[in-house]
Amino acid sequence: MPNFKAKSIKELTLPFCSNGVEFLWKAYNENVILIFTKVEEESFFLQVKQDNQFFIIKADKHSKPSKITYLQKALLCFKENFCNEIVSESFAFKKNALDKKIPLIAYDFNEILEKIQNYKKIYIEIGFGSGRHLLYQAKTNQDILILGIEIYTPAIEQVAKLALNQEINNILLIQNDARLLLSVLQKQSIDKIFLHFPVPWDKKPHRRVMSEAFSKECARVLKSNGKFELRTDSYEYFNYSLGIFLEFENPKFDIKKNEDLEISSKYEDRWKKQNKNIYDLIVYNLNSFDQERSIIDFNLQSIHFSKEQLKLLRNFKNQTFKYKDFFLHIENFYITSDSLVVKIAFGAFNKPEHAYIFLGDKCYFVFKAPFKTLENLKAIEEFKKIIYYENRLFS
Repeated sequence: MPNFKAKSIKELTLPFCSNGVEFLWKAYNENVILIFTKVEEESFFLQVKQDNQFFIIKADKHSKPSKITYLQKALLCFKENFCNEIVSESFAFKKNALDKKIPLIAYDFNEILEKIQNYKKIYIEIGFGSGRHLLYQAKTNQDILILGIEIYTPAIEQVAKLALNQEINNILLIQNDARLLLSVLQKQSIDKIFLHFPVPWDKKPHRRVMSEAFSKECARVLKSNGKFELRTDSYEYFNYSLGIFLEFENPKFDIKKNEDLEISSKYEDRWKKQNKNIYDLIVYNLNSFDQERSIIDFNLQSIHFSKEQLKLLRNFKNQTFKYKDFFLHIENFYITSDSLVVKIAFGAFNKPEHAYIFLGDKCYFVFKAPFKTLENLKAIEEFKKIIYYENRLFS
């Protein structure tokens, strides 16, 4: 992560603007200063932390911008205007460096939400690997947008290059967690979801993509005639997934064994040579589970605090609240001129999120609101109850 060290920093007179960088306000505690920074369309925190006799200036890792050049530009601006005696640095800002986007790759979910408006049909492939199946689907169904989600950056870049070489443009790839992608999509917006040869995690089933919560998200985003397709060489994974979908009210299934598809991955080819069995589970007629999330939201506008109440809030620092399917951890508080900023971790145990919330005469997420997963919604609702609605602080 780009950063530098300085022996001392000058007085932070904010707001400050220079060369397209804005330092607007600060929040601090006994260890860290957070500086609210804007570059172009993005906002994030620069973090100033004293380490022995030096100050370390870097990005706050939970709010860092999507483009590294924005961070480099902000660091350069802060170094030139607020620092004395630079000890070391591990960044070098070059105009236009590392800022070029690779076509067919989405760098945030907003790009996906914008592009899907242009298509009537949408498929999702989770963990597309070498991209053989994804590219086959794209070539065969040129009027359909194929969304590919993968955690490995080299795989994403390689498949994007293959698609460009083959003049395929109806795909969009993103590096992220599939469960988060589903959470931001509108209900009944997807025609098919492919999950081919996921890591089975037979000894650690809690790490599987497939879960009760995941199946409900699939049901929510799939159209009434939409299908979920699992292909796996693990009978345990196949049976586990079947059991989860059998919990739905009236699901329908197509089950196949050792079915040859038009296209296969190199791993599938290898397993077939080893005479391993391949299982297909195709699920449809799933009822939606969107009712619970519609009764709660992320609205913080009804919360207000006086200065005296804000002082008491800091008693909640480093407290964790655990529930059946989600958690809330109030990590830290930072002081502004007349308000507080609280940092929280929350959501599902296997995919936690972080957020900064501004608390004062108005309360709001400092950056964009979290993804609307059911676990996140429940956690934020509990946060509101703990710090305000239940009136625990002032009873």
